[in-house]
Amino acid sequence: MAVSTRPGAVRADLEEVFRAAYPRVVGVAARVLGSRDEAEDVAQEVFLSFGHSSVPAGEATGWLSVAAAHTALNHLRSGRRRATREQVAGDGDVLAPDVADTVVTLDERRRVRAALARLPRKQAVALVLRHSGLSYAEVAAALELSPGSVGTTVRRAESALREELTRHASSH
Repeated sequence: MAVSTRPGAVRADLEEVFRAAYPRVVGVAARVLGSRDEAEDVAQEVFLSFGHSSVPAGEATGWLSVAAAHTALNHLRSGRRRATREQVAGDGDVLAPDVADTVVTLDERRRVRAALARLPRKQAVALVLRHSGLSYAEVAAALELSPGSVGTTVRRAESALREELTRHASSH
């Protein structure tokens, strides 16, 4: 991460970049975390870092997208969500009308997120960025890959994700 040379200095273009990129940053983080509230927390961390960086304005969108994916993956890997899940599980007095479907869907999402967190970082980030709506060119620029290798990286990530899901399912 590039850092400003003046300690405590905040970028002059922060507000403009924030307004333009906030929805994408939250979207990338939400795709990883499955929670808009947590994604907004990640976006706050990412923009705070960006505000003190010297990332060129033309590279801001890619940098922010990658930072959002990395930060969200770090949140997954660190287990910060455990306390929230335990609290929600303790509030089980109110049942949804179709509780079985809800439980299955939540469990599937949890399994996918856990498998995503076990993938190599570059594969996980490429997969998240591509499935968050970034074009191959945008993913390539953000990850410093050649545009031609993005498809291969994403396909390998999808394959690795399927293997992780299968491996994890067969071990239980």
